[in-house]
Amino acid sequence: MSTFEEYAALARHLSELRRAGERTAAADSQRRSALQGAVDQLGHRLAGQEVRLRQLGQVIGEPVVPGAPPGPPGQPVPAVPADRPAPAGGAPQPAYPELPRGAATVALPASPAPTVPAPRPPVERDPAVELDRARQAADAAEAALARTESLAQQPPLLPGLSPLARALAVYAGCLLATAPLMLLLDLGYRWGAIDTFTQLAWTLAGLPTVAFFAGYLLLGRYGRPPLVVGTPPRYRYLGFLVTFIGAPVLYCGFIELALGG
Repeated sequence: MSTFEEYAALARHLSELRRAGERTAAADSQRRSALQGAVDQLGHRLAGQEVRLRQLGQVIGEPVVPGAPPGPPGQPVPAVPADRPAPAGGAPQPAYPELPRGAATVALPASPAPTVPAPRPPVERDPAVELDRARQAADAAEAALARTESLAQQPPLLPGLSPLARALAVYAGCLLATAPLMLLLDLGYRWGAIDTFTQLAWTLAGLPTVAFFAGYLLLGRYGRPPLVVGTPPRYRYLGFLVTFIGAPVLYCGFIELALGG
């Protein structure tokens, strides 16, 4: 083979190497750009999760401080004194008690020289694998945050019911809570302790009013979800109907039981 042919072959090989290097560099650049875009997207996602966590922390009164140290910052570490404080006019005393004079000393066995482990070779990690792990952790945190927000959007009072069903149950429960007082009023009337007007006034007006306002206050205090701003609907007209129409029905039930007994 002549010198010119060898030169041409080497030139072609060099050109192929250069093109292969350019293709590899382009692929690496594209991969880095894709990873950087994924990292930026994950960073925006984590920033949104942090904002939502701060909002939840403000609702429950626990501020979220990412990366907070476990202990109070700036607290000095107490140093172990080497010597005890010296008495007045004397030399400093050692930190540990000395053996009495004349006591036999016991020779300690010589410890072997500590062996220093050989440095481990650096572990090369694939950025794509680490990014995928971080994305999975962000998905798990997103699911937990969504569950937390779903629970925070439910009131502490009967959280499994709709607002209308909750109001109906609360007003009816407050009316049923006045049933023992209705029974006492009926017994008092039968025994002659109170007159007919007092018994009917409290049974048909007084106790339903107490039940209505008790249910109204309960819905306003415990029927509001933590994440909902403002006062939820308390269905005043429904409460009025339940308490003031349910009271005569409940009283008639007492009379029916009394006559049947």
